[in-house]
Parts: sequence; structure tokens; C-alpha cells
Amino acid sequence: MPVLTRLIPSPVVVDIRPGALDDLAGVLADERISHSGRLAVAVSGGSGSRLRERVSPTLPGATWYEVGGGTLDDAIRLAGEIKAGRYDAVVGLGGGKIIDCAKFAAARVGLPLVAVPTNLAHDGLCSPVATLDNDAGRGSYGVPNPIAVVIDLDVIREAPARFVRSGIGDAVSNISAIADWELSHRVNGEKIDGLAAAMARQAGEAVLRHPGGIGENDFLQVLAEALVLSGIAMSVSGDSRPSSGACHEINHAFDLLFPRRAASHGEQCGLGAAFAMYLRGAHEESVYMAGVLRRHGLPVLPEEIGFTVDEFVRAVEFAPETRPGRYTILEHLDLKTHQIKDIYVDYVKAIGS
Repeated sequence: MPVLTRLIPSPVVVDIRPGALDDLAGVLADERISHSGRLAVAVSGGSGSRLRERVSPTLPGATWYEVGGGTLDDAIRLAGEIKAGRYDAVVGLGGGKIIDCAKFAAARVGLPLVAVPTNLAHDGLCSPVATLDNDAGRGSYGVPNPIAVVIDLDVIREAPARFVRSGIGDAVSNISAIADWELSHRVNGEKIDGLAAAMARQAGEAVLRHPGGIGENDFLQVLAEALVLSGIAMSVSGDSRPSSGACHEINHAFDLLFPRRAASHGEQCGLGAAFAMYLRGAHEESVYMAGVLRRHGLPVLPEEIGFTVDEFVRAVEFAPETRPGRYTILEHLDLKTHQIKDIYVDYVKAIGS
């Protein structure tokens, strides 16, 4: 009988540990990503730039490019500058905006991308998507997965704690996203990629159930692995479905309705996930999720990120419009304003204010 298999798009290298940054050059050489050492390294003026002094002696053949921000214009400009050189790979060293710019630029010039994140704010560090600001607001652009992901937990510990908290909210929201995918399968017959769903679910559960805190390497290791797995799960499925459901629709609604007041991506996704779990009747799971989020210092009520109840209700009601064609518990229930308000009151009672 024939053996049927499929190739999974994933990094050649995933190196997550304290001190990993110091071995970057060796890893790239050993894995045949860059024998010559000719690298285009994209950094920000912030965390990435501060690490340049530390890393540059180990990468003598690298050319350093400072990226101004996370816009499409920045990414196109970076691609143009890189195209003029002869490099083995592009390295994105910094936060999510820099890595997304480097992803886009690397794809545009046909070079592999090495992601070296300096924080764990969201699962985009290993996803096949570059999210960039453009003239119309913000766009998502399909790109190849990074060929390598190097995460130095010592560097992660130096980043502000809010970035770790954001990553926690994004990882935990996978659980709600998978529940939405399963709902769409039952109602609409939408096909579920079982491998992608398993990877994303286990990533979320690993973070949700871990007893540690944001200052512990064991917990940071699990969180980093979860965010990498979430990105690979999206590559396996071919879209963001494994990690994006009602939780992310609510997040997008906050961003669109209140662009100058929105909290971090992960904070809004975590709040959205806890509420979405309650909406679907998984009350015990919602209460448990809210408790874990609170333990890590994340918001579970809109007031905790500066929004009124009415503003939250407005965001939940508007949320389905942010992802036309995606079916979640929000589209399924099609709740009106007064219904959302009533359920929110019950949610607050359940999780405790």
C-alpha cells in the first residue's frame, strides 16, 4: 500500500534557551543557512539596536539595516536596500514590527528569514504572515515561514513584562479559536485540519495549565514554544484559523473602533477569549481561563484596559464585521446589544469582579 505523507512548512532550526543569541552565528553555519556569514540584519532603533553592539562581533560579515517602523513602506524600502547586496539570509532582530518587516522584505527578494525576537508579545514570530501598516490601515501579507527561530530567554527576561503578558493572552486564545473552528465544522461543514488544530490547541493548553509565572525560565520556555507552534499551525492549515476566532474578532474591533486607545494585541485577545468561552456556554472553562489570565496580570474586564461596558458591548457587536466569511460563536449567536449586555452581566458574576 502507498504511504501518504505531507510536508509541513516549518523552520529548520528552533533554538529556545538562555544564551541562544550568543550562538547565532554558529547555528546558522552549522545548519547551512549561512556558511559565508553574509547576512542582512534588520533592527529597530530600540531593543534590536541595543543588541547590535553585543551581536555584531560574532557576525563580522553582516550588514546592518535600521528599520524605522512597521509599515509597508518600511518593508519595501528594506527590500530595496537588501536587494543591492549579496546575502545568504535576512535576520530580523527585534520586536514584532521589525520581524514582520524583515519577513516581507526577505520574501520580496527571495531570501530565507531568520527570526530573532526580543519579546514574546504574540504568535507572529513564526507565522506565515507579515502584518504591516499601510495607507488603508493595516494589512496581512502572506510570506514563507522563517527558516530559523532563535529565542534567547535571557533577552526575553529583559523585555518589559507587558510583552510576556501579551504573548500569554495570544497563546491562550487558541483554545477559544479552536472551539470556533469546531463550531463552524458542525454548523457549516467547514473542514478542520486536525494536525493544525492539535498543535494550536496543545500550545494554548500548555500555557494555560502551566503553574509558573512570567519571571521563570521554565514558563518562558513553554510560552515561546507555544507561540512557535501556533505559527507553524497556521502554516499547516494555510490560514490563521487555528489561532484566530471570536477572540481575535473582538481584538480587531477594539483596534478599529478605538484605534488610539486599544490595548496590546494579546491583552485584548485574552479578554475576548474568556468572554467568547462564556458565550458558547463553556462557563467553567471561561472562569478557569479568566483566573489564569488574572494570575499573570492580564485583563479580564474591559474596565481594566480603559473601556466602559458599553464600549465593550459595542466592540463585541461590531466584531463579526472585522472578518467577513469567518464563522465563530459571534456569528452563530448573532446577538443584539441588549443580549450582549445581559450575558456580560452574567460573565462578570461568574468570574468575580
